[in-house]
Amino acid sequence: MTASASRLLIRPMIAACALALAACSIPPKPDHPALRDEAPLAGVAVAIGAGSTEWPDPQWWKHYADAQLDRLIEQALAGAPTLDEAHKRLGTALAAVEVARAQGGLSSQANAQVQRLRLSENGLIPPQFLGFTWYNQGDLSLQFQYDFDFWGKTRAAVAAAVDDARAAEAERSAASLVLTAAVADTYFAWQADQAHLALADDSIGVLQRLRTLADKRVARGIDSPDLVHQADAQLASVREMQAAYAGSAKIRLAALAGLLGVAPADLPKLEARALPSVDAALPGSVGLDLIARRPDIAASRWRVEAALRRVDEARAEFYPDISLGAMVGLQSLDLDKLLNAGSRTAAIGPALHLPIFGRGQLKAGYGASQAQLDAAAAQYDATVVDAARDVATQALTLAQVDARRNERNGQLAATRALESTATARVRQGLVDDRSLLGAQAQVLEQRDALLTLDAQAVSAQIALTKALGGGYRLDGDPLAASDAASPIK
Repeated sequence: MTASASRLLIRPMIAACALALAACSIPPKPDHPALRDEAPLAGVAVAIGAGSTEWPDPQWWKHYADAQLDRLIEQALAGAPTLDEAHKRLGTALAAVEVARAQGGLSSQANAQVQRLRLSENGLIPPQFLGFTWYNQGDLSLQFQYDFDFWGKTRAAVAAAVDDARAAEAERSAASLVLTAAVADTYFAWQADQAHLALADDSIGVLQRLRTLADKRVARGIDSPDLVHQADAQLASVREMQAAYAGSAKIRLAALAGLLGVAPADLPKLEARALPSVDAALPGSVGLDLIARRPDIAASRWRVEAALRRVDEARAEFYPDISLGAMVGLQSLDLDKLLNAGSRTAAIGPALHLPIFGRGQLKAGYGASQAQLDAAAAQYDATVVDAARDVATQALTLAQVDARRNERNGQLAATRALESTATARVRQGLVDDRSLLGAQAQVLEQRDALLTLDAQAVSAQIALTKALGGGYRLDGDPLAASDAASPIK
């Protein structure tokens, strides 16, 4: 066997051995982490009454049929500063997808270079043999390279970037939900303040009449002056509440302006309206469906999928890279002849990169990607548990407020019965107006307490709507899609 023939056999053997050594250290494909497939809400749904209501609609606030609220939320979604960060994160994620796609497949670049060079007088070819010391060199070239993504590294990088973009989109939906819930909650709190102010005005009118009667009775010596002092104290207490509600209403408007990103003076004029009625029930299959209906859970789930793809990407680094390069161009020592056909130059050939001596770095990168996957899975499970706690808290709070409202309605009914009795006795001339005014004051007090509970119920319902995802819907199982599309087996 000749020496040239031996070299022809040895080179493939060396390459095969290198490939074998590389394959021996490739880590096995990791299993998918075990994730929660249901939110832990067993017992809560039964206690509240699951199945008696539907899931929130994407435009859930329209359920209240309030045109003022619709305009506020529309304006908030159009230009609120709280959404800017979410939009920027989504834009960054979409740009990362384009970067990942650009790194694979065919790439090309054009080069142009003109140099003025001097030969060394003590070099390999002395200038006296060539007849010149200084010379010009021009180069024009177009280079191409195609990477064969046999092991799916580029595909995994692109898929991870896409999943990050999906997570950013879900996070943007979560930010929008937080904003709309805050606008609705603040708006209805302002409406509750207006209703409290109206009741305070009525209470002040009744107490002023009582104070007038007390003053007359004291002036005639029928009652002691303490009766007037008591009436004054009651009036001062109601007026204090009136001032508190008036200040609260102004604070609500300032908060609304901040949510909309405008000055308080630029808010649209709002009219006082009655608070809406609420339902304390939960949707059916809330524990099972919650995972697909919370944008924060969806974002965490896409992060897990992105981490899975990055593990595939890190694992693909252990495999050899194969690429094909080509170059066509023009080269000449005489710039006048650079564009001549005789100045043509070309090159083409494959390239093989074997990651043999950087195994420690590759293992470290793979371990880091695996740790990120474990962290993403743990974050997902924590997000599901937090979401379940949020739903349970808001649902139970709403149920508690609803139960208190029922009892308060009973108290109000009894107080109204006392008012009716007092009215009849006054008409019959059996008693003076003091008993009727006292009964009217108690009715107003009970109505104010019931109004507080009504406002709490509306706020709790909005919080529950937010906890249920506010109409967001994740279609499909991203983890199953990740497993099916994984490039490395």
